[in-house]
Amino acid sequence: MLKNLSILHTSELLYVLASMGHGDEIALVDANFPAQSIAQRLVRLDGADLPSALEACMQLIPLDTFVAEPAFRMIQVHAPDEIPEVQKECQVIIDKAEGKHVELAGISREAFYERARKAFAVVYTTERRAYGCLLLKKGVIFS
Repeated sequence: MLKNLSILHTSELLYVLASMGHGDEIALVDANFPAQSIAQRLVRLDGADLPSALEACMQLIPLDTFVAEPAFRMIQVHAPDEIPEVQKECQVIIDKAEGKHVELAGISREAFYERARKAFAVVYTTERRAYGCLLLKKGVIFS
């Protein structure tokens, strides 16, 4: 154990987050997402829900400030105008970590899958709520 790290800061997650560069994307996905078949690099956080996994990531990486939309959420196919509760919880975590409102932009299921295939890594959670899927674009840490 290390001080000030979450139990979710596994060696695999720490390695992936540290290896990412500015502009790289990471997908955080729910238990229904086909992470194994899509991921270039897969980090499993079995037992973690999406908000907890997001919080663990946001403690260590900033979002990209050079793009208009550094964070995305998968839009519901059956109700594209509704935001699921799990995504609302994640919005609060992102805003708190960034110290300002950074809207989770909505993208279609198909667009999400395509970006997840190209993402630096996919973090698989055991989030059981549907549409517990996010994409984050890593920013720069200024000294």
